Amino acid sequence: MKILANDGISQSGIDALEKGGFEVLTVKVAQNQLENFINENNIDAILVRSATQVRQELIDACPSIKLIGRGGVGMDNIDVEYAIDNGLHVINTPAASSSSVAELVFAHLFGMARFLHSSNREMPLEGDSRFKDLKKAYSQGTELRGKTIGIIGFGRIGQEVAKIAFGLGMNVIATDSFIDSADIILEFFNGQKSTFAIDTIAKDELLKEADFITIHTPAQEDYIIAAAEIENMKDGVGIVNTARGGVLNEVDLINAIEEGKIQFAGLDVFENEPNPEIQLLMNPELSLTPHIGAATKEAQDRIGLELAKQIIELLR
Repeated sequence: MKILANDGISQSGIDALEKGGFEVLTVKVAQNQLENFINENNIDAILVRSATQVRQELIDACPSIKLIGRGGVGMDNIDVEYAIDNGLHVINTPAASSSSVAELVFAHLFGMARFLHSSNREMPLEGDSRFKDLKKAYSQGTELRGKTIGIIGFGRIGQEVAKIAFGLGMNVIATDSFIDSADIILEFFNGQKSTFAIDTIAKDELLKEADFITIHTPAQEDYIIAAAEIENMKDGVGIVNTARGGVLNEVDLINAIEEGKIQFAGLDVFENEPNPEIQLLMNPELSLTPHIGAATKEAQDRIGLELAKQIIELLR
């Protein structure tokens, strides 16, 4: 049986699938060539990340496909219900990348709180001529310890964010449409554990209390944060979005930064991927990454192995 990993798969995943008797193709096929490639090569399963779209038209045109796999959490680039209704298996790896995304949240937060996102731009250009001026400009950073972090979306990734926040000595508040409470278990290197119980609160309450806000929800039809929500936030708040482009109104974000309502923001996802708006790319108060939340070596190994395990169970 043939597997097309169109957006790539870790070597550990390839090895596991080949050991299970599958042939793995890792060639990157353009979206408009997928139908022909799948049919010409009699592909049994296609594995994607966020780039490749698997829509109804492709499913209808490729009768050999038995399984669609998403390396990661979000399934908005796949017509999931239609695929299932037509007898296909649809799988993903919701837990494999949670730690990686959570760590990126704090990479942005640490960088913004100490102005690293700006300092790293300025020091190579003027560090030798304006050292004292830059030192003065970036000497008003803040600590995360003792601050309140508000987590919008308290699923696996949101809970991983809470673990790191507790370890830093932060106050953690969270909101979620489906989760009323969760026990956050911190496991330490020496085998000790600590448990923190979190009851979720209303989003409006979270917006008013949080010093930093981080978003961890699936794709939505409407914005989760736009001008009305920003108005309810503290002055000088920091925001991180590693969830999906389109949950945060980018125009309202830029306006709020220019007005001083929001101090800074960290964005890993964008409304117009892979072509983010130039106003975002050029804004000095934004810390930017190119949708790399799950892109660590460890996470990709976990994703590949989890996909392989599920495929072997379902197709052999």
